[in-house]
Amino acid sequence: MSAVSADWHEAMLEETAKQYYKDLSRFVNAEYQKTTVYPPKDMIYSAFSATPLKEVKVLILGQDPYHEPNQAHGMCFSVLPEQKAIPKSLQNIYKELHSDLGCYIPNNGYLMKWANQGVLLLNAVLTVRAHEANSHKGKGWEQFTDKIISLVNEQDRPIVIMLWGNSAKAKLDLLNNPKHLVLTSAHPSPLSASRGFFGCKHFSKANEFLVANGLDPIDWQIDNI
Repeated sequence: MSAVSADWHEAMLEETAKQYYKDLSRFVNAEYQKTTVYPPKDMIYSAFSATPLKEVKVLILGQDPYHEPNQAHGMCFSVLPEQKAIPKSLQNIYKELHSDLGCYIPNNGYLMKWANQGVLLLNAVLTVRAHEANSHKGKGWEQFTDKIISLVNEQDRPIVIMLWGNSAKAKLDLLNNPKHLVLTSAHPSPLSASRGFFGCKHFSKANEFLVANGLDPIDWQIDNI
């Protein structure tokens, strides 16, 4: 496995040796050869490069990558800086940040600033066919990312986990560490944001928890490009 931090690499070694992961790798490689798949192959594990395991302070769990050009780059909800159109779910995340913390709405959807501060932006499924949401669901990625979630759960330090929407909340059984703060809400999608995401104040709650435990808060403001 390439393009991940050393501690993630060590933690994943046992998992990547399992038969399901070998089968998953064959499937994903075949998909890249015969059709268009996102994110670019060298960006599948970007989240694990930008945010080492030992530095994780917040975990945000998404579903699967954006499936249109120049969007997905291996981090949930984030799009590449050259992508001028901000996806609607991320627009709603920005609206909640504005309401919660007064952050201005930036002109881009590139969330690397969060990742570099210890926010692990993890999708449950790490690849997708172009224009086909959930097209790689059930192929093995969920078992792999469940292991990632479990590794975060095992960390013996305060961490905030944000679960937005029913598919994310289905991972609650993996999270039993009393040192962690688990926050749940509706998904920021336009279909559900008004049913509990708006007003959830997860970003201020996360920072209050981090500060209460002697950690630096996250600067959630994404800067204009």
